[in-house]
Amino acid sequence: MQTQQNNNKNLGNRPKRFNVFWIYMPLLAFLFYMWFSGYKGGSPVKTEWLNVKEQMIPAGDVDKIVFITNANKAEVTIKRDSLKKYESYFGGKIPPYSPHFYFLVAQNFNSDEEFEEARNVLPADQRFSIENREQKNYFRLLDWLLFPMLLLLLWFFMIRKMSKGMGGGAGGGGIFNVGKSQAKVFEKGSTPKVTFKDVAGLEEAKVEVMEIVDFLKNPKKYTALGGKIPKGALLVGPPGTGKTLLAKAVAGEADVPFFSISGSDFVEMFVGVGASRVRDLFKQAKDKAPCIVFIDEIDAVGRARSKNAGFSSNDERENTLNQLLTEMDGFGTNSGVIVLAATNRADILDKALMRAGRFDRQINVDLPELKEREEIFDVHLKNLRLAKDFDRAFLAKQTPGFSGADIANVCNEAALIAARRNKEFVDKQDFLDAIDRIVGGLEKRSKIITPQEKRTIAFHEAGHATVSWLLPNAHPLLKVTIIPRGKALGAAWYLPEERQITTTEQMMDEMAATMGGRAAEEIINGKISTGALSDLEKVTKQAYAMVSYFGMSKKIGNVSFYDSQESGYNFNKPYSEKTAELIDQEAKSLIESAHAKALEILNKYKPQFTELAELLLSREVIFTEDLEKIFGPRQSNAEEQPEEQPEEQPEHGEKKDE
Repeated sequence: MQTQQNNNKNLGNRPKRFNVFWIYMPLLAFLFYMWFSGYKGGSPVKTEWLNVKEQMIPAGDVDKIVFITNANKAEVTIKRDSLKKYESYFGGKIPPYSPHFYFLVAQNFNSDEEFEEARNVLPADQRFSIENREQKNYFRLLDWLLFPMLLLLLWFFMIRKMSKGMGGGAGGGGIFNVGKSQAKVFEKGSTPKVTFKDVAGLEEAKVEVMEIVDFLKNPKKYTALGGKIPKGALLVGPPGTGKTLLAKAVAGEADVPFFSISGSDFVEMFVGVGASRVRDLFKQAKDKAPCIVFIDEIDAVGRARSKNAGFSSNDERENTLNQLLTEMDGFGTNSGVIVLAATNRADILDKALMRAGRFDRQINVDLPELKEREEIFDVHLKNLRLAKDFDRAFLAKQTPGFSGADIANVCNEAALIAARRNKEFVDKQDFLDAIDRIVGGLEKRSKIITPQEKRTIAFHEAGHATVSWLLPNAHPLLKVTIIPRGKALGAAWYLPEERQITTTEQMMDEMAATMGGRAAEEIINGKISTGALSDLEKVTKQAYAMVSYFGMSKKIGNVSFYDSQESGYNFNKPYSEKTAELIDQEAKSLIESAHAKALEILNKYKPQFTELAELLLSREVIFTEDLEKIFGPRQSNAEEQPEEQPEEQPEHGEKKDE
């Protein structure tokens, strides 16, 4: 009891803690005093010396002029009886303060001579007084003190933050916590769970990751037979396919703690910080095992290490990768910590990171197929007010190559378009317009195009449509427009066959359809234009790929120079100069062959081709039905006709990444 009383007594005698406001309050009070010490209720109005000399002084209104020698400035005080004349300068009121006006002069202004001359013009009883004085600047002292004060404040806050950092945990913001893990921790049951029901499509990927969930739920089922739980799984796929969502679903199904961090969070400007954060991350993970560690965009830290140290621009990243390799192969075999990572650039990851024992499994998360796109649309259409008898399957056919993120964007854009048109429900046309908007860009009907240019564009697009319709292996056309959209002056939407392999004949027909625009310009105008830029870029890449990658040239033979394990430092071509010349010749030969085929078809069907172009000029948009009326039903050599789906082909100067 006595001890407790002594403790209470000591607590009462303890001095009060220093408060930073003890510095702030006197400093602010000093600044306010210095600022308002010369305040007299208002500020004088700026005027000119000529105005004072020719109007105010001759009228006898000036009572006093004070010339401030160190500021090249003069202050004018008006007589009290004459202030009513100048009410307009002060908002219609007589000012209760003085001086009333001021004016600035040049450095060579002779105040004594000028003022005396102006005063002598007046009668003796109306003359104003003249005063010269120097203005005191108290803020000059503050200028000298400002920099030292800032240094002291900076030092004070740094010490304060450092003291907090020494006593804080991993979540502290002190300088001593810079090596702590930056991962976000989602504890068991702390957030709404994401399950596999929330992930549409990705059926094959789900099967792979379901085993990971089973490992975490029933580890003894596998360890009892002598098996080892996989330490890591790498999710690989294009952007927007749902890799991060799939990782969250794994954590939600397993109902375990989930550590989420980006690969770039490991890399810091301080030496050794990345490795320290890796150690801290895995230490926390072991303490909360069983759990999942998810590293998004792991290529930021897991890029293949350079064999040539001279090209290594960031040793800190390599040290971080070395520590990650050690941690993934260092913790206990059955510790219950599983590492999931996601990337869309698996080809540049270090081989040591990909080996068995670290990332035991590589799960491909590909772009969704037709059925999977339908499921994804079902998820995103739940919250939209759709028109009656809305065909969801139709949307899946219109969006080949779209990722889950793209489909979500289509649904949102369609809802915005419908709202812009003041509709009560979102209908089919809104979705078609949304797809056109996302794929081709915004319509630019205000773009100035001359009639001759518009005619050239129409025949260019009609050339594409004609050749693609008449060649059996080319992609059939869905829609052609000559309305400017994005960077393109015209665009064509195709219905490509979803095939896994492509033959030489199919590629040649596609190249001929691409060259149809340039061939049409030659036939109609007798000259060519810059509008075929994107067409030429596409066929050039395709021709060189056929020759140097796919072995589709008889002269080059069954040789491929494609490097699937490109290191990034290969400055030499893997073939001789003679072979390079031969590749150029073969690629040019393929392009010329496709061009000749396009010319042949357009000349053979010139009346129909011209009719189609004139129809496009008058309507600006044509569809498959219009081509069937002019050319008849399209013939196809495909043995099986898969679901038809459109692919947008930009034209006229627009570059499209392959």
